[in-house]
Formats: sequence, structure tokens, C-alpha cells
Amino acid sequence: QVQLVESGGGLVQAGGSLRLSCTLSGRTFSSHAMGWFRQAPGKEREFVARINRSGTYTYYANSVKGRFTISRDNAKNTVYLQMNSLKPEDTAVYYCAADSSMLLSFDSGRYDYWGQGTQVTVSS
Repeated sequence: QVQLVESGGGLVQAGGSLRLSCTLSGRTFSSHAMGWFRQAPGKEREFVARINRSGTYTYYANSVKGRFTISRDNAKNTVYLQMNSLKPEDTAVYYCAADSSMLLSFDSGRYDYWGQGTQVTVSS
């Protein structure tokens, strides 16, 4: 059974930081690129960040570039999203996802497995 379990969400004031974690079980973690997406109320799910299998390449949405950092620890089967300088517009449910494809994609439809989501709320 494949599971992606996220943790680390919560309520933080604007300018604060949070670190999200996501652990994959049931599949070989190092065989998957990993991504973070988010969905705010009334909005579509949007790409946030992606990291390749080895962790050597990272990609970010323009809205989070310079503030968020994606990283992974293949020994722990875990991907992280360090979020700094948080803004109220970062408020959303954050989802991690695993992509077994060799192709680079920011399209949520290309990812094979999804976590249940973790709420991030940034107050002004």
C-alpha cells in the first residue's frame, strides 16, 4: 500500500516560517521525483516546488521563489518544504506528490501518488 504522509502545517504569523515534511512508504522513494502543490479555498491546485530523484535539481513557482526551499533525504524517504517569509496569500492546503516519470512536469495530473494534505494558515 502506497502512502504519502505530510506533517508540519499549522498557523503562523506573516513573516514566520514553517517546515513541511512528507514521507513515502510502499514505493522506492529514490525512484520518484517529488513535488509540493497547494490549494487555497475557491482556487485550483497549483504547483509550488519540485525536486528530482537525487535532489540535484529543484524548481519553484515564481510566487515562492527565494522564500521556499524543497529538499529530500532519500535515506529517510522524506521530502521537505522549508517555508520562510510567509505571507497571508500562502494560506492553503499543501499536498506532496510523487512522480515516477522520467519527464519533468509541473502538471499535477502527471503525479502518481498524493498525500492527504496539511493546512497552512498565515495570519496578517
